[in-house]
Amino acid sequence: MNSLRIKDQPAGERPRERLAAQGPSALSQAELIAILLRTGLKGASAVDIGKQLMSKYGSLNSLAHASLEELQTVKGIGPDKAVTLVAAFALARKMAEELRDDAPLLETPEAIANLMREDSRLRKVETFQILLLNTRRRLVRVQPISQGTLDTILIHPRDVFKSAIAADAAAVVLLHNHPSGDPTPSDADIKVTRDLIRAGQLLKIDVLDHIILGCATQERTQDYVSLRELGYWAGC
Repeated sequence: MNSLRIKDQPAGERPRERLAAQGPSALSQAELIAILLRTGLKGASAVDIGKQLMSKYGSLNSLAHASLEELQTVKGIGPDKAVTLVAAFALARKMAEELRDDAPLLETPEAIANLMREDSRLRKVETFQILLLNTRRRLVRVQPISQGTLDTILIHPRDVFKSAIAADAAAVVLLHNHPSGDPTPSDADIKVTRDLIRAGQLLKIDVLDHIILGCATQERTQDYVSLRELGYWAGC
């Protein structure tokens, strides 16, 4: 079976050459996937297969959830290419873990979202976590608190602050994901946030923010919200 190779394309259209000349931001998701796949099957280039994958799964987030078996249902994706794709997403998650281990400075919602994005991307249910910080606002560790259904989780202040006290944390950041992709806070999210702010005040542990992670869309370019930035700290 003949293969359509990336190197058979005109030089100006080759994803590898374009990445080297213009940087990865110049490439589409399908073109970046094509670099991993290297070659396509007869009648379809690697870029074509990348486009098929993005069309089938709709987003990198959904593609990252696909199993080896599911990936191989796409024409042109065999065992080797499926393994390559799964390995690429696994590396992204491991890189996120390394960033957490480097005790990053977490002074902005953007920094927190960047740190936790890959961790939250693959979670299919809402998972509530807290980021424990020292007095310099550097990460001590990430502590999972509760995991729930697709639309609800149960949080008790005791569980949140027990971990903070044990770690001698000076402050915490609340964080959870919305598997629906829409990071807009629910009434329950707002209530939990305010309850935990007040509990932290009693314990002299600052609750700095509550970040909700979702997915970016064409209409919503930011994939997270900060409840502090939305004004929910006022009056607490």
